[in-house]
Formats: sequence, structure tokens, C-alpha cells
Amino acid sequence: MKIIINNSSQQPIYEQIVEQIKSLIIAGELREHTMLPSVRGLSKELRISALTVKKAYDRLEEEGFVTTVHGKGSFVASTNQELLMEEHRKEVEADLEVAVRRARICGMKDEEIRELFDLIMEDE
Repeated sequence: MKIIINNSSQQPIYEQIVEQIKSLIIAGELREHTMLPSVRGLSKELRISALTVKKAYDRLEEEGFVTTVHGKGSFVASTNQELLMEEHRKEVEADLEVAVRRARICGMKDEEIRELFDLIMEDE
């Protein structure tokens, strides 16, 4: 599992870990029941505090992406298709918000943005 920490990012390190592991799960690169690296192992690999990794794993568990079995480790949870679809929707929504913001900065009116969106939808 390859996780890259950006120390110059404004996003807390534990959130960077959460987002990257969620992305790997959503993309199918981490399949259900796959064991995640141990908290200590990942903290050594990333050269960060074990408490930071623990916080990330706890958040993943709260969100339903990971299950932790005490004494055995953390595992990718059984896939909940609704949860995965909601994550996909959130990503698409964020991308669309960026696109609309960019169009407005360029001076496009809402109607022009809708027309462009409709054109793109027709081509797909």
C-alpha cells in the first residue's frame, strides 16, 4: 500500500491517510478483508507518530471502511455498495463545483454552463 504524505499541505496528516486509503478501497485496489499495515508498521514506514495512524484507522472504522479486530489488526470492511456510491457522488459533486467555479471565473453565465453540460452529456 503506497501512501504519500504531503508535509506542506494544510490538510492534517491523518486526513491524508484516510483519504488515500478510502480512494484505494473505492478504486478496488484494496479489497474487502485485506489486512492493512499495522499501526506501528505504517507509522515507521511514513515516519510519523503511531497516534496519527491510529487516528486515521479510527476514522476509517467510524466511516465504515475498516474493521478492527483487537489483537489481529485492521481489515478492509465488507463493501457496502451504498457507502461506496455515496463516496463516488461526493467526489463527482466536488469536481462539478470546481468546474462551475472555474466557468464563472471565466465569465460564463449559468445558462452557458448548463448548455455546455448538456452538450457534454450528449457526447457521452
